[in-house]
Amino acid sequence: MKLEVVNDGDRLDKYLNLNTDYSRSKIQSLIEDGDVLVNNEVKRSSYKVKNGDVIEITIKEEDISNLEKENIPLDILYEDKYLAVINKQSGLVTHPAVGNYNHTLVNALLYHFNISDKDNIRPGIVHRLDKDTSGVMVVAKDEKTHELLSLMIKNKEVERKYLALVWGVIKCDRGKIDAPIGRDINNRQKYVVTDINSKEAITNFEVVKRFNNATLIMCKLDTGRTHQIRVHLNYIGYPVVNDLVYGNRKIIDKDFGQMLHSVSIKFKHPITNEELYFTKDVPERFNEIMNMFVDK
Repeated sequence: MKLEVVNDGDRLDKYLNLNTDYSRSKIQSLIEDGDVLVNNEVKRSSYKVKNGDVIEITIKEEDISNLEKENIPLDILYEDKYLAVINKQSGLVTHPAVGNYNHTLVNALLYHFNISDKDNIRPGIVHRLDKDTSGVMVVAKDEKTHELLSLMIKNKEVERKYLALVWGVIKCDRGKIDAPIGRDINNRQKYVVTDINSKEAITNFEVVKRFNNATLIMCKLDTGRTHQIRVHLNYIGYPVVNDLVYGNRKIIDKDFGQMLHSVSIKFKHPITNEELYFTKDVPERFNEIMNMFVDK
């Protein structure tokens, strides 16, 4: 969708709210995800539009007002009236999108929990895990908790750690990847390290174990860009093992997906202020694939 601004002065999010059928929260989400370009550049919600600006909106998902509740089994690690922490299984899409309205984590959340959220596209979803990334994630049961958790993540008050098995032997014990990420201009479904319409992305990692031709590392995110760990590790030459999208290396099990697992999450409860920490071991298949490699 393209729009040409004919009267200036409004904030970008307000202008789109007035000139499209999308809610302000949906518009802000699109802007945050880099799906709104002004004159082919990413702008903040607070950007003041000018007469003649050309705004391009990329819609990845539809506003689905009647999502189905589905009895998909969930591994629930914690639950109270405000939020829940779950261990997402590999292979489960986080939220509905065009062409995939059912059999997602959101459909399961609606079945298992009483969720009240005005965002009817991704109710409960505060942060996402890729379809084939397993592990710990927090979900919100109401709008207030959703807003508070989202703000905490934005302010880096939620500590998330991931285990990744990557191709190649990393020689240093720890490192920091500070490289901006944006959409691949040649493939809008992929992301790359780029200076074009990109956002800051920082991944810290520490070696856990070395194998003869692979390395198990622990990653800690300072930012949460789409596909961040996978893009960053591929960028430095150590792509995630079994990643069907990034890396162009041998695929060991095409039915399992990338060897990436959200192993822990730590944060203060946004309502009770209680310190919460949850961890979950990698799936059995993750261990089976990792055991195919010989210790270094």
